[in-house]
Amino acid sequence: MYSWIVWFHILSFISWYAVLFYLPRLFVYHAENADNEGFVKVVKVMEMKIYKYIGIPAMWATLLSGTYLAFALGFKGNGWLHVKILFVVILVAYFFSLGYFREKFLKDECDKSGKFFRMYNEVPTILLLIIVAMVIIKPF
Repeated sequence: MYSWIVWFHILSFISWYAVLFYLPRLFVYHAENADNEGFVKVVKVMEMKIYKYIGIPAMWATLLSGTYLAFALGFKGNGWLHVKILFVVILVAYFFSLGYFREKFLKDECDKSGKFFRMYNEVPTILLLIIVAMVIIKPF
């Protein structure tokens, strides 16, 4: 059963990361085209659907399967797992910040620029590098 949970965890993680990469890109377009009413109407729907229908379920699937795997593996002597969990917590906070910005865009109150969201879009990449390195390399 452990292998099936690993499989599910990886698929969930990939799905969640699709949202983490794509939603900030939608925010770039939203911020840069705020004066285009037709575009904004469409992108608001896209932002909602990707966040609520893909992002939230994928996040929970990733966290629940990852929790199972962490307990199955054990925490003692696995310092890399502690580091991974720390960066996953940061990733969850980042995901919820995307929800915050989505709500701001929904109310037409977001004052962040497209340039801000281009930079903000790099956060999940950095976290991905660290998280995967911990799992593969297990440096401590």
